[in-house]
Amino acid sequence: LLLLHGFPSSSHMFRNLIPLLATKYRVIAPDLPGFGFTEVPAERNYQYSFDSLAATMEAFVQALKLEKYALYVFDYGAPTGFRLAAAHPERVTALISQNGNTYLEGLSEEGWAPMRKHWADPSAENEQVMRSFLTYDATKWQYTHGVANPEQVAPEAYALDALLMTRPGNKDIQIALFYDYRNNLALYPVFQKFFRDTQVPTLAIWGKHDPFFIPPGAEAYRRDNPNAVVKLLDTGHFALETHVDEIAAEIHTLLEKAL
Repeated sequence: LLLLHGFPSSSHMFRNLIPLLATKYRVIAPDLPGFGFTEVPAERNYQYSFDSLAATMEAFVQALKLEKYALYVFDYGAPTGFRLAAAHPERVTALISQNGNTYLEGLSEEGWAPMRKHWADPSAENEQVMRSFLTYDATKWQYTHGVANPEQVAPEAYALDALLMTRPGNKDIQIALFYDYRNNLALYPVFQKFFRDTQVPTLAIWGKHDPFFIPPGAEAYRRDNPNAVVKLLDTGHFALETHVDEIAAEIHTLLEKAL
């Protein structure tokens, strides 16, 4: 299994899931460039875009000689991982999308309004609004919003994310990715074609109170793959923080059928 995390997290988000899957499968969870403890030397002049993140993950997959893998995608991991999947569909044995959107109806109006405004006008004023999403409080909110009992969310999760975003230059990296996200929407038809063409065994499992990626984005997977399994959980964006056992059980069920 190749697990790809999202914003503003890292492979740390999978700390509780990995032991539940590693009983049967080899589990690999890298930190994307700009996240976690991955460091890119300044002299490389790395261009932070989703094309670049996907190219890096492609090099990572080749370096580890991963010829076949089930793909778990979340948030930013979705447009990154689906680029890999569309380029090499023969590698993907199964797909788990946990709040990993690839349909326009999955984008909430309110949650995406500031980013859409920034896409339309990348002015200093609109960029400053986007920088407000890079604070400790904003990160904590992403973890706890929509969670019935926020105390279930381990504080080290959002505290680590917030700390790592304070590394020199990291906030500029995040602003670049915010702005580049608009290019993911243009690729949604490509990703959806991958679903239609391969009919790969798919689980769309969603925290239904996610303020950014709403349940219609999960339900839409059935449009291109009628056999996709869709599960909505009573939690928020970071569903693994509260429902890791349920998610792991659904993954095992999917993979037992797929493999």
